[in-house]
Amino acid sequence: MAEIIDGKALAAQLTERTAAEAAAFAARHGAAPGLAVVLVGEDPASEIYVRRKIAQCRKAGINSLEYRLPGATSQAELLGLIHQLNARADVHGILVQLPLPRHLDDAEVLDAIHPLKDVDGFHPVNVGRLSTGTGGLVPCTPLGVMMILDTVISDYRGLEAVVIGKSNIVGKPVSMLLLEREATVTVTHIETRDLHDITRKADIIVAAAGAPHLVKGYWVKPGAVVVDVGISRVALADGSTEIRGDCATQELGHARAVTPVPGGVGPMTIACLLANTVRAAELAEQAG
Repeated sequence: MAEIIDGKALAAQLTERTAAEAAAFAARHGAAPGLAVVLVGEDPASEIYVRRKIAQCRKAGINSLEYRLPGATSQAELLGLIHQLNARADVHGILVQLPLPRHLDDAEVLDAIHPLKDVDGFHPVNVGRLSTGTGGLVPCTPLGVMMILDTVISDYRGLEAVVIGKSNIVGKPVSMLLLEREATVTVTHIETRDLHDITRKADIIVAAAGAPHLVKGYWVKPGAVVVDVGISRVALADGSTEIRGDCATQELGHARAVTPVPGGVGPMTIACLLANTVRAAELAEQAG
């Protein structure tokens, strides 16, 4: 049977290490690393995510600053807040919770965050550094995916990896991180033909399509490692709902290892956000 990789346990270990690093930083500076979380509007899912992130900050010894803005906040007002946070020495990371209300320009807002405080890793400077292998802050979910893979793979050289989904948030960054490890990477998307034939050759599959149970058992060769990034809420016949990933995990007993949904990549994403915040604080320390 496939090994089920416990993302919650890995996240707890990472958060423990991050807490130790945050405490060391606080001992040197007399103040903990600071993360500013900006939430615009009242999106229910965003509310849940923000509460979780703030709770995890406390566990890691990170000072969280919460900014809740009304849904009618203008672009200029939001950019003004970001510029203020960029200038604050006690703020080492800035996270703007997405999605933003439709009247706001996501790209302009994210680009306004200073690259050294971009703990989501979305700024073009950090994207460029990732693509050239020259450092920078790495997006949290792709970073978590690689940490999960590292628990079962020690040498990526020559392995065939298939990434399902080409988003800027997961698919593209994951593919670049795998390339850095010398894997041979195929990135697929909604227009890819004969996807199941492509995945059957893969040693590693990272599914980030947002399509419930897209990846069936016959898509996966024996011994492959499968990381399921997708998460969807599906309506059932009795009127209830359930959370499903992109992979039909119950059909993947022949794989080497798989991640569950929930309890796989999700906890690692938040843990990596905390780790990025401490790293941003250390980068600011090095910059003087």
